[in-house]
Amino acid sequence: MRRCVIIGGADISSYEYIKRRFQDEDFFIYCDSGLKHMDKLGRKPDLIVGDFDSHEDPHMDIETITLPCEKDDTDTYFAVKEAIRRGFEEFLLVGVIGNRFDHTMGNVSILLYLDSMGKKGIIIDDYSEMEIVSNEPACIDDSYSYFSLLNISGVAKGIDITDAKYPLENGEITPEYQYGISNEVLPGKTACVSVKEGRLLLVKVV
Repeated sequence: MRRCVIIGGADISSYEYIKRRFQDEDFFIYCDSGLKHMDKLGRKPDLIVGDFDSHEDPHMDIETITLPCEKDDTDTYFAVKEAIRRGFEEFLLVGVIGNRFDHTMGNVSILLYLDSMGKKGIIIDDYSEMEIVSNEPACIDDSYSYFSLLNISGVAKGIDITDAKYPLENGEITPEYQYGISNEVLPGKTACVSVKEGRLLLVKVV
């Protein structure tokens, strides 16, 4: 099954870094002002969605879903739901972490939504890569400068971290006390993170 790449309108500084993460078979959905990245990313849309309040409709010969301006779903959230409806299982979100903190948090919550649907989602920006750790362990190699574990949903228990500067065994992280910030993978090792109960946001810093 092809991976779905969803492009939002937040600023991107390192286009080359983002482009290296693309695969030839990826299905691209551009959301409204995400279209401003099209030329520099060098990939044409397979689908365009948006209410076009921040970017004009390009009227390309490409399938386009025009949304109302007043709605519950953001353009990005709608794109994710539409991609799930079309059968996609794996998602890469780009251009969704920006200056608007409210939009950023809303987009990060998409990772929780995808996890709850049994789908795999990753967000990448100029500085980091984000994913949810829940039912399956996650690995971090030593090419990353740091990694953090943040609780953005309930209580996470039975947390194990191995091969890291700050290991953890059967730990618990609550939203009120985020002590899992700025850990480091031991040189030459691959750290592993697992959670027995709950979910964590894993942020790997480039």
